[in-house]
This record gives sequence, C-alpha cells and structure tokens, in this order.
Amino acid sequence: MLGELFYIFIFPGFVFLINFAWIAEFIDRKIYARLQNRVGPPWFQPVADFIKLLSKEDIVPAASNPKMFKIAPLFALASAITAFFYIPLWKADALFSFNGDVIVVLYLLTLPTLAFFIGGWYSTSLYSRIGSVRSLMQLFAYEVPLFMGILSSALLADTWSLREIAVFYTSHPYVWMFNLLGFAIALVSLLGKLEKVPFDIPEAETEVVAGGFTEYSGRMLAFLRMTLDVEMIVGSALLALVFFPFGLNLHPVIGFLIFIIKILFIISLISLLRTVVARLRMDQMINFCWKYLVPLALLQLLFNLTMKGMFFR
Repeated sequence: MLGELFYIFIFPGFVFLINFAWIAEFIDRKIYARLQNRVGPPWFQPVADFIKLLSKEDIVPAASNPKMFKIAPLFALASAITAFFYIPLWKADALFSFNGDVIVVLYLLTLPTLAFFIGGWYSTSLYSRIGSVRSLMQLFAYEVPLFMGILSSALLADTWSLREIAVFYTSHPYVWMFNLLGFAIALVSLLGKLEKVPFDIPEAETEVVAGGFTEYSGRMLAFLRMTLDVEMIVGSALLALVFFPFGLNLHPVIGFLIFIIKILFIISLISLLRTVVARLRMDQMINFCWKYLVPLALLQLLFNLTMKGMFFR
C-alpha cells in the first residue's frame, strides 16, 4: 500500500511527472529557440511561469458557465496524469496493467482535448469558441492515424496490453524496426494532439489570441499549460515504449537513464518538426491527415498483419 502511494504521488508519479514536464518544456523551448538562432529561456522559466500564474487572480467571465469553466482544466490535467500510471517506463510492469490498457491510455489522452473544447465553449467568448471548435476539428483528423500507428504495433505483438507489448519486443530485439513508419505517423499526430506547429491552428495567436484558453487566467491557465506539458511526456513515453522498447530488462538505474534519453530524443524531434514546418490551415491539416497519414498508417497495419501471419503465428 505504501509502495503504491509512493509510486503515485512521488516517483515516478505526480511529483516526478510534474518536474519532468517542466524540464521537457524548457528543453523543447530551448531547442526551438536555438534552431531559430535565438537564445531561448533560462532553465527555470517554466517553473517561474507556473508560479507567476498561481499568484494571479482567477477571472471567470460573467456570461460563462462557472462550474464547467473551472472544472475543465482540472479534468484535463487529471486525465493526462492518470494515463502515465499505465505506461511501463524502465521495466515491463506499470503500476496498473491489464489486457487492453493501451486503449485506456489512448482514451485518457483524448480527454484533455475534449476538456479544452468544453472550457473554451462554456467561456462564451467568441475567440474561445472558435479556438475550441478548431481543437475538436483537429481531434477528428489526427486521432485516427495516431490510433492506427500505435495499434499496428500492438497488432504485431498480438496483444492490447502495454506490458505484453514491451515483453514481445524485448524478446524480439529487431522487430521494432518494422514499425518505423508507424512511429513517424504517430509522432506527427502527436504534434496535433499537443497543438504545436504546424498544428497550432486552435491557438493561432495572430488570429484568435490563445484559442480555447483566451478567457483563462491565474491557476486555471497554469493547469491548462501544465496539461500540455504532461501530455508531451505521456505521449512521448507511450511512443518510446511502443516503438523503441529498449532497456526494459536491464538494471533499473540503466533502464531509467535509457527511458529519459528516449523521451528527450522524441521531444527533440518534436522541436525540430515544429521549427521547419509552418502552420497549416484547418483544411490543409485535415487533408494531410486523411489523404496521407491515414493511408500510410493503413499500409503499416497491412504490413504488420503480413509479418504476423508469416513469422509470428
């Protein structure tokens, strides 16, 4: 019991996840700045921003639904944090593990976007509603290739359990290379989930100020920004487990270091992609996902089905 509480609240639970999310935000912003020939923020900037927002007043628009407006950020953050507990990190076992937990993780990572929509919609601000509707429209574009990319890897392992996926790819060391196309698809889709360039259409600060977050301030805005940072860690951890299953059967310290390296590698790729590509329009984003990412994800799925039938019966 005490061990589970320590896992949930301290390591590798809430405290570790929040601090790692701040580190990831700093690394993402620093790489993004250096690639644009800028200096970038100091190492403590994400923490300073969080503390500053906590000290500011929470302003609730008079015409909004106050309950829905206030609960949306907490619901989004809780969903992202909960998903982290189902992902094996430096060993094959997670705190909670069962056959089908990969579906649960994907479901929990979908809830923050729905919470962003609800918060923006019930703020009744025109800019917030435009941004929240854009978030929901993006969801129906990137979610399908993301699911197909990850589930094709699970299909080859013949399981819907993240633990058993890790065990399968650990016992078949080179099979992960068959899923590199799926990794590329999932990585691009993750950019959409995090609403980063080129898929920062909901925010589009030169058009709709801050998207669904326009009317948020103070602690609620801090929780929303924290949700995106936590989502980046959880999404990267999921991709690292499914597509780069290294270090899960080694010494815990070595496995933990490999886990950190894999997460930072994926975050670096995210920073690189959002540097070299400009923002797309909504119609361009939807066309790109359905005309290119979905067929490529289907190709990965068919390839894995063929490999499974030929070599992994």
